[in-house]
Amino acid sequence: MHKTLPLAPPSPWLTLLIGWGPCVFANLIGVLTVLHQPPRESLFHVFVLLFYTLAALPITFLLRRLWRRQTPWRKSAVVLLIATFALAFFATTLGYRFALYTGEVKGSFQWSNVLLGMQSFWFLLMGYCATYLGMGYYLANQEEHRRALSATALAKDAELKALRYQLHPHFLFNTLNAISTLVVEERTQDATRMIARLGDFLRATLDSGHAHEVALADELALTEHYLDIEKARLGERLAIAVHVGPDTLHAAVPYLLLQPLVENAIRHGIAPRREGGRLDIEAALEAGRLHLRLRNDGVAGKPVRTLDDTAGPSSIGLRNVRERLRHLYEGDHRFVLDVGDDGRCEVLIDLPYRHAADVSHEAAQAA
Repeated sequence: MHKTLPLAPPSPWLTLLIGWGPCVFANLIGVLTVLHQPPRESLFHVFVLLFYTLAALPITFLLRRLWRRQTPWRKSAVVLLIATFALAFFATTLGYRFALYTGEVKGSFQWSNVLLGMQSFWFLLMGYCATYLGMGYYLANQEEHRRALSATALAKDAELKALRYQLHPHFLFNTLNAISTLVVEERTQDATRMIARLGDFLRATLDSGHAHEVALADELALTEHYLDIEKARLGERLAIAVHVGPDTLHAAVPYLLLQPLVENAIRHGIAPRREGGRLDIEAALEAGRLHLRLRNDGVAGKPVRTLDDTAGPSSIGLRNVRERLRHLYEGDHRFVLDVGDDGRCEVLIDLPYRHAADVSHEAAQAA
């Protein structure tokens, strides 16, 4: 299988400037040093400057044709060796005869002098070809790297969206199931209030946009909508305490991070208790890290659930949070679930602190 040249050729003008510009500049300096000589003698140096200025153009045209046709590199090397040799031989012959005409060189025309004199020019042309191909491969690799990063980012974005959309039917199923229970128990007023709170929560999720990260203040406001739903169902059996430092409110957190954790705490810890229970939500900023803590009462003697136990449908929320944290922060986060013998559960999340406005600006630039 032949290795072919990338499709996108480098800019011819940039290549001429970098690969051939120094050669032209050196000849320009040579011309300036002999301008005081008689016109006939300095004419040769002007001719050399003009020729060196234009000599790379046909080679550039050939390089671009080989590149666009994706000519195999072995064939390209043979074609370029022949082309540069022919151009160097022709240029040296023409220049040699012109030098004899102007008197710059004395004696008679000798082909051996042409072959000796063309070596440096041939070397320059081959160096120019190497510069062109080197720049082309570098730019092509950079573009390929950019496309790979873009594809990775798109894949990551798609998976995050899929995880995000997974939460909605899971949450709706649980909420509608709770509403149906209230209807069966003939708690019509509570069911009506819960439906109204459900509408408020869904409206808030639609208004939040499609960002993967939001300010903690916005996430807490969204969580409050969900807690209103649970309050309509549990009433005074649900006690809530929120302790959040003002310096944490602008911290970027994953969208819908708290809701599945709060839902898990209430449904599997507090709701099964006849006397209800308490949910504590805390947020603190320390050494450039955001620390989130959720604690809730639970039922003693229930099977201990861990983050590795994510096979059942009741673990969708925990699994979803864990996967989104892994995609957004890779190894730069901590997610710990601890359940005590008394059923009390504690969730600890440690994230790098980033200002939500900066995250939104980066996302807009990437889009």
